Amino acid sequence: MLDGLWQVQSLVAFVLGIVLFAMEVFALIEAVRPRSEAYVAAGKLTKPIWMAITAVCAVLGLLTISNPLNLFGVLAVVGAAIFLADVRPALHRMLGQGKKSRSNPFDRW
Repeated sequence: MLDGLWQVQSLVAFVLGIVLFAMEVFALIEAVRPRSEAYVAAGKLTKPIWMAITAVCAVLGLLTISNPLNLFGVLAVVGAAIFLADVRPALHRMLGQGKKSRSNPFDRW
């Protein structure tokens, strides 16, 4: 009984590890794409620093893919999530690739 439960738990952890690793690779790809000047204009760390941070996150994510809830797996997710939640939107705003909303009353005419 418990052996089957352990197998299900291991499978769920492995699938979670794959999903989180995909997020970390996506963050690395998104860190490589913009120009270096966009990082400075957005007031963020430089492009090489963010590329290094997201690359380390992707490597840690690959190493912890079978057990993503350990310390290094969580650190990898946090680094990639900070990039995706804070830096990427700022870069898109600087490059004019942000979401345009017609219903926003504060947009320019």
